[in-house]
Amino acid sequence: MHKVTLPGLLAIIIAISLLIGCSDTTSSVKQMPDKTREIVYATAKDINDMNPHLYPGSMAAQGMVYESLVENTRDGIKPLLAESWDISGDGKVYIFHLRKNVSFHDGKPFNAEAVKKNIEAVQRNASKHAWIKLSSKLKDVSVLDEHTVQLTLAEPYYPTLLELSMTRPYVFLSPNDFKNGETKDGVAGFHGTGPYKLIEHVTDQYARFEANENYWNGAPKVKRVTAKVLPAGETTLLALQKGEVNFVFTDDRGADSIDVEAMNRLTETGTYQIVRSEPMNTKMIVANSSKTDSPVREKAVREAIWHSIDRKTISQSIFSDTELAAETLFSSNVTYANIGLKKRNYDPEAAKHLLEQSGWIAAKDGVVRMKEGRPLMMRLYYDVNSSSQKTQAELIQNEVSKIGMKLELIGEESSSIANRRSKGDYDLLFNQTWGLAYDPQSTIAAFAAESSYRYTTSGIPQAKELYRKIDEVMVSADEKTRQALYADILTIVHNEAVFIPLTNGSVTVVAPAGLQGISFKQTQFELPFERMHFK
Repeated sequence: MHKVTLPGLLAIIIAISLLIGCSDTTSSVKQMPDKTREIVYATAKDINDMNPHLYPGSMAAQGMVYESLVENTRDGIKPLLAESWDISGDGKVYIFHLRKNVSFHDGKPFNAEAVKKNIEAVQRNASKHAWIKLSSKLKDVSVLDEHTVQLTLAEPYYPTLLELSMTRPYVFLSPNDFKNGETKDGVAGFHGTGPYKLIEHVTDQYARFEANENYWNGAPKVKRVTAKVLPAGETTLLALQKGEVNFVFTDDRGADSIDVEAMNRLTETGTYQIVRSEPMNTKMIVANSSKTDSPVREKAVREAIWHSIDRKTISQSIFSDTELAAETLFSSNVTYANIGLKKRNYDPEAAKHLLEQSGWIAAKDGVVRMKEGRPLMMRLYYDVNSSSQKTQAELIQNEVSKIGMKLELIGEESSSIANRRSKGDYDLLFNQTWGLAYDPQSTIAAFAAESSYRYTTSGIPQAKELYRKIDEVMVSADEKTRQALYADILTIVHNEAVFIPLTNGSVTVVAPAGLQGISFKQTQFELPFERMHFK
C-alpha cells in the first residue's frame, strides 16, 4: 500500500479538477447527441458586455440574443419583430405593427411599451451613438396601442429602416433588465427575443448559448452554441484538430482565426468544410490626415503608400484569391459606389516621384527620405489577433522601404486600435468598411463622427464641404440628388487618399462536414446559427 503525502494529495485533487474543467469546456462537442450536437466556435476575444445598447460586446453573440424591428436582406428590408410598417408622405413618421405573442427570454411580453422603453433608453445616451445618424433625427416614440408604435423624426432620413435593422443599438432587451429605467450604466441581465439565450459566461474562457424553445420563429435545431476564447493561429488550429472546437469564422474585425493554408488542410481530411460569403466589405489602411506632426498629413505621402501596395500579391499570396484586390473604398456592387473613380495602380516609381515632388529626398536608394530635417517615418497599427493583418503589415513595410519610407509595425488588441482611432492617436491603422448591409451610408456617416473617422478626414482641405454633403445626402428624398452627393463624397475621399483599399473581404466559415444550412446575413458581424442543423 502506497502512502500519499499531503502535497501528493493536493496534486491529485488539482489534476482531477483540471480534467473536470477541461471536460466541461473542451469535450462538449462529443458529449451531445449527434442530431443536437452543439456548435463550439473559436473566438480571439471574450464576448464582453452583452448590453445591446453599448458597444464592447461581441456582435456575433449579440446577434443570437437580440432582434430588431426589421431585417436587412439581399432582397431589401423585411419584417422581423415588426410584421409591417407605414411611412408618412413627408418621410417623418414611421408606424410599426408588431408581432403578437412574442416574449423576452425571461417571459416578459414584447410589446409597444417595451419598444418605446428600449429606444428611449438608447436616445438618452445619444452621445454614444453619434455615428448612427438616426440618433440625431429621432424626435419622439409613441405607443398607439399594445402592438403599434410610432417613431417621429425631426426631418426625413432615408436610411431609417437600414439603421433600425443593425445589430445594435436599436434592438430590444427585457424591461426587467433595465437599471433604474436605463441601460447606459449597465443592465441586470441579457434577455432578448432572439433564437438563443445566454446561459453561462466565464470571462476570457467561454460563453454558452442555449436554444430558445419558445422562439416565435421556431426553436433552433442546434440546441447549444458555445463561444470559446482561444488565441488565433496555431492554438485555434490545434483545437480544431483535437475536436475541442468545431467552428471558426471571420470575426467582427475582419480577422480569420486560422490562415487559408490551414483551412485547406482541415478540409482535405474530410472532417471539415469551408463556406464563404459573397464579398461584403473592403479591408483598408486608414490614414490620419489631421496628425500635424506626422508625414501622413500630406496627400503625396498617402498617395505614395497607395502606389506602393501590391494588392494583387496580397490577394493571391496571403488570401489565396479568397479576397480580391480592391481599387476603391467600396466595391462596385455597393449602392451608389460604381462611379468610375480613377485607379491608383501598384507603381513604386510613381510613388517615388510623388515624394520627390513633395520635398522628400533620399540621399541614395535604400535609405529613409528626409524633409526639413524630419525622416519619412510612421507607425502602422494592426490587430495582434489577426495573422493576415500582421502578414500584410510586414509586406507593406517591406514595399514602402523600397521608396524610402520607414514603417514601424505595432500589434495591439482591436479595442485598443478602436480607441486610437476615436482619439486620433495614430498615423496608419488597419480597418474595414461597415459592409454590404450598411454601406455606403454607415461608413460615410462615420467619416464625420468623432468616435470613428473624424481624425481621418478632418485634415483634408475639403473637410467642411465633405461634412456638409454627408449631412445633405442623409436627408435627401430625391434619388438623383442622392446619387450626385454620394459621387461627390466618394470622389473627395478617393482623391485625398485617406482610405487606402487593400482587398474586398468575405465571411469565411470552417465548420463540420455534416453541418447543413450554413448561410450568411447581409453583414459580416453575425451568423444565423438558428438556420443550421446537423445531418
